[in-house]
Amino acid sequence: MQNLSEGNSLKVILNFTMPMLIGNVFQQLYNVIDSIIVGNFLGKEALSAVGASFPVMFALISLVIGIASGSTIIISQYFGAKDFQKVKIAIDTMYVVIFVASILISIIGISFSEDIFRLIELPETIIPQAKTYLNIILAGIIMMFGSSGTNAVLRGLGDSKTPLYFLVFASILNIIFDLLFVLVFKLGIEGVAIATVLSQAIAFLSAVVYLNKYHELINISLTSFKIDKDIFIKSVKIGLPSGLQNMFVAVGMIAIYRIVNQFDTNVIAAYSVAGRIDSFAIMPAMNFSMALTVFVGQNIGAGKMNRVWEGLKATLLLTSIISITFSLIAVFFGKYLMRIFTPDEAVQLIGYNYLVIVGLFYIIFSAMFSFNAVYRGAGDTIVPMFITLFALWFIRIPFSWFLSQKIGETGIWWGIPIAWAFGLTISAFYFASGRWKRKSIIN
Repeated sequence: MQNLSEGNSLKVILNFTMPMLIGNVFQQLYNVIDSIIVGNFLGKEALSAVGASFPVMFALISLVIGIASGSTIIISQYFGAKDFQKVKIAIDTMYVVIFVASILISIIGISFSEDIFRLIELPETIIPQAKTYLNIILAGIIMMFGSSGTNAVLRGLGDSKTPLYFLVFASILNIIFDLLFVLVFKLGIEGVAIATVLSQAIAFLSAVVYLNKYHELINISLTSFKIDKDIFIKSVKIGLPSGLQNMFVAVGMIAIYRIVNQFDTNVIAAYSVAGRIDSFAIMPAMNFSMALTVFVGQNIGAGKMNRVWEGLKATLLLTSIISITFSLIAVFFGKYLMRIFTPDEAVQLIGYNYLVIVGLFYIIFSAMFSFNAVYRGAGDTIVPMFITLFALWFIRIPFSWFLSQKIGETGIWWGIPIAWAFGLTISAFYFASGRWKRKSIIN
């Protein structure tokens, strides 16, 4: 566990973020290897099926993820205030919520998966594989929730190294299972989904055994969980806006997919592949924002508001350097990255066009996420929700649809940086207002 309320802000945030970043590189790596195996051995229809499944799955789980993030903020602030009894109860409460929710999500998702794919007008040739892939993932969602929840709890306690070890473990397992189930056992897209669920399950159960034995604040046991009504209400109050934000973002991504689906399979496959590459570029900004959220939570809990501004400046500097680097990679090496995923030249060209347009604006995305991280760490999750939803539903989706009618699929890509620019502008103005400072849980 790490106290983020002491020491040089830049070094503290960098040291806390690096294990998360490395872990997520491994996590994205096995997602990428999924796509490489699917694209090269199962075809672009299967590749499109995996890509189309992601926003649907995210829409189903996003509300719970948001409530869990509310628990993480509470844990970080109680930890900063050194109220360890409340920390333990908050952890227990979060686990109960995500385990119950995972069962409900599995039932709902599996029951309506095919209907959802038809609603977004996914081509008929892709729906059977997309349904198979998504249903297997949803059947094992309780293990994925458990693994993600455990990592979130540890980060709230200032421990970003232990989640790294389990993420790396899960990533290596997933790659091994992918190769085994697809190339050796010839299970097709079912093998890719089974590999994901099985690797997450083994990693989570290993984490349970390890943490129960060695961690002083975490005890994961179905028979000893304690639920605190007040903490649960606080978790929902703080996490619900983030959950609703995630849910509406996911539904918005489904709406974007519906726009993409108006074009042919080449565009759908290119969007799926470019999105995988894109995730590597935006991942550092998301990791640094998670670190900044915990940093702000602990420092507000410790009564050190002056360090919040220091943390934001440090995060903006670090993410700007990384974003510019990824922009250069997208522009100069994007076409070569696309070739790794698919031999289809038409798909490569469309995907490279996406990477050039979106890649030039990564720095705007990273700055927007940094500002919103400050608000979340302070317990002000409603404003980031409205900023995100406004940028998505009132800017990106309308612009993407309108421009796609005028200039084809390229117009969809231009909707992304336009929305980021609007989101950053609003976020910066709200930070300057200082109203977010009044939302602290710890008085």
